[in-house]
Amino acid sequence: MIGAANMVDPDFNDTRPTMFICGNNAVAKKEAAAIITSFGFDIEDLGSAEAARAIEPLCILWCIPGLRNNEWNHALKWIKK
Repeated sequence: MIGAANMVDPDFNDTRPTMFICGNNAVAKKEAAAIITSFGFDIEDLGSAEAARAIEPLCILWCIPGLRNNEWNHALKWIKK
């Protein structure tokens, strides 16, 4: 989740935001991942299309700061150890 102003080459102090993907077509996911990576994002593949049900509510989480404070310059980051 990210606003249009940060859709390409997002600048978050050297931190690449995460774009979550899912789907049932491996070739399509590979192509989408290549495009999204070229835009400046890390990719987190959450599996099959059924994962969309879990990804979509993240938009609500992303919108809360914007709606509360009119601040839209933020993104989500998936961190792994």
